[in-house]
Amino acid sequence: MMQTYLKNIFEDTGNVALFTGRFFKEILKPPFQINEFFRQCYAIGYKSLPLVSITAFIMGLVLTIQSRPTMIQFGAESWLPSMVSLSLVREIAPVITALICAGKIASGIGAELGSMKVTEQIDAMEVSAINPYKYLVVTRILATTLMLPILVIFADFVGIFGGYIGYNVRGSMSLLRYFSEVVEHLEFLDLIPAVIKTFFFGFFIGLIGCYKGFNASSGTASVGIAANEAVVAASLSVFIIDMLAVQITDLFL
Repeated sequence: MMQTYLKNIFEDTGNVALFTGRFFKEILKPPFQINEFFRQCYAIGYKSLPLVSITAFIMGLVLTIQSRPTMIQFGAESWLPSMVSLSLVREIAPVITALICAGKIASGIGAELGSMKVTEQIDAMEVSAINPYKYLVVTRILATTLMLPILVIFADFVGIFGGYIGYNVRGSMSLLRYFSEVVEHLEFLDLIPAVIKTFFFGFFIGLIGCYKGFNASSGTASVGIAANEAVVAASLSVFIIDMLAVQITDLFL
């Protein structure tokens, strides 16, 4: 039992490595599916904005309201805008946004490609002399890699605005002064590591979603399994990458 489990893990790891290697090989070879890439950017990025916006606003609002009593006890209420903005930019907004995308995007890609695999549409593309890997996989991975950092930066601004609303629930501060406090204490080096790691978040979310869907087994039940496994594996990869990013950032900053 244990040997079979370990064997499956090593086989899956090897298959993922080969799948990743093929991505870097195919990305450099023409033809380039530009139209499909932009379509995926629209589907992955623009259509995720409402969910990301609502979540980021609530994060900033709740974090400010929950932190306010503690900050008042220490006489540091004026530090609340900078504390909330640093928390959002450095850690909360990137990770939560990535987890939302892991649930929405990875599952969607896994289910879409899984259904295409089960209904033999991918085989039909190969017969028609169309490279299904380049058309289906490369475009989606590139789109998630590019769109996730943009969504995270957008979530930062929305979350900070949510913090402003939360601050004014029981206090009073103008929008200009609030953002002045944020900008004063938020350094450029706080933003760079947070943005860099989101590229890795996006890459692995797209990679895992495509891998699970592209390698779905036969049968309609495998579509749901592929979508579920994509969400679990993508969410886990977000936490692992974030843990490694924090350790690396701590060494250099």
